[in-house]
Amino acid sequence: MPFALSRRSMLQLAGGSLAMTLASPALAARRKLRPDFLWGAATAAHQVEGNNVNSDSWVMEHLKPNSFAAPSGDACDSYHRWREDMALVKQMGLNCYRFGIEWSRIEPEQGEYSNAELDHYRRMVDGCVELGLKPFITYSHFTVPRWFAAKGGWEEQTNVDHFLRFCERAAKALGPNYSHGLTFNEPNLAAQLSWQPGFRATMPYFVQASAAAAKAVGSDRFSSTPIFDVRRAGPIQAEAHRRAIEAIKSVRPDLKLGLSLSVADEQSAPGANGLERKIAEVYAPWFEAVAKDDFVGVQTYGRAVVGNDIDLPPASGVELTQTEMEFYPQALEATVRWVSKATKRPIIVTENGVATADDGRRIAYIDGALAGLSRAIVDGVDVRGYIHWSLLDNFEWNRAYTAQFGLVAVDRTSFRRTLKPSGLHLGRYARDNSI
Repeated sequence: MPFALSRRSMLQLAGGSLAMTLASPALAARRKLRPDFLWGAATAAHQVEGNNVNSDSWVMEHLKPNSFAAPSGDACDSYHRWREDMALVKQMGLNCYRFGIEWSRIEPEQGEYSNAELDHYRRMVDGCVELGLKPFITYSHFTVPRWFAAKGGWEEQTNVDHFLRFCERAAKALGPNYSHGLTFNEPNLAAQLSWQPGFRATMPYFVQASAAAAKAVGSDRFSSTPIFDVRRAGPIQAEAHRRAIEAIKSVRPDLKLGLSLSVADEQSAPGANGLERKIAEVYAPWFEAVAKDDFVGVQTYGRAVVGNDIDLPPASGVELTQTEMEFYPQALEATVRWVSKATKRPIIVTENGVATADDGRRIAYIDGALAGLSRAIVDGVDVRGYIHWSLLDNFEWNRAYTAQFGLVAVDRTSFRRTLKPSGLHLGRYARDNSI
């Protein structure tokens, strides 16, 4: 199916200047939202469960040397404490919990499915419902089984069938009590990272790490997100997404399905010419892939200022987050407008948040992001939910536990959870169902 917008139109909509001209004046009062609006918090299985020993990431985390600040280890021990986590979502006043099912646990070896693990995730779905929460399931949140990575991962067309069998079996096991799901989390991330100078600088190391991982698992290759060959993996994942939708809907035709995209507020640096090419590489193929989906998940953390062939570093003097990104909550308004216009699909914000140890700044970020989201909704953008990243301070990949995105703090020794003021603040929006 052709793109909903011409490339020129997508380029124009990506710029921050046009997004600002589209915005409505500030609202005099909060606007009530649709009664089924999703207010949620998100986690990912590998980042919170702990001891995901059969995954590709576990292999990569334990190479010597490696790029991880620390291995995931016990993470937040959410595999055992998921009821406590859900109770916190409920306590905040949210109505939705987005969590992942871990393929590496469900199929630890090719063709060997664990009924115990499928039962575990079914209990999580039902546990949400018992608390009055809407479960929102991610089928694949970056990690894959180590055997899948050793077979070439998403770089091999023949591997798609493995994912389809997993999706169909999981859909049957999870039951009827969840209404929304994502096939993939941010499958465009690797392409997006390829525009970042820091990621480019470390690519030679990642090539060596992949070779070391292959040797560790007794294979001649090891393909892991986000360091695979984007040109090979992108089209294969797009096909896997379309076919996974069919496989899951053969079991649950009523299920609302989509995928989430990592979307920055893409802005061109003055005089630069790289924005059009970046959009063509990072976004356009995925806008086509979601053309018939029930919704698109938008995941936004800030803006990117694009040079001729690379993103530029944040300007001197701007406020930076723990991940060295510019503190820029207004990006969400621009991205939901853009993706809505480009895809003609309903939007669910499946991730939005900020890495900071200052919870007051998190509250300010939430307020700024939701103010922009409100303006977009007033102007007719079909937004059906806002799910914050993250519920917990958790394992943030290469940064390990040094980036704090959570509405809830987690003690690294006792795993004690402490609800932050930002969680209660977001909950006030949710309880009133208004922005």
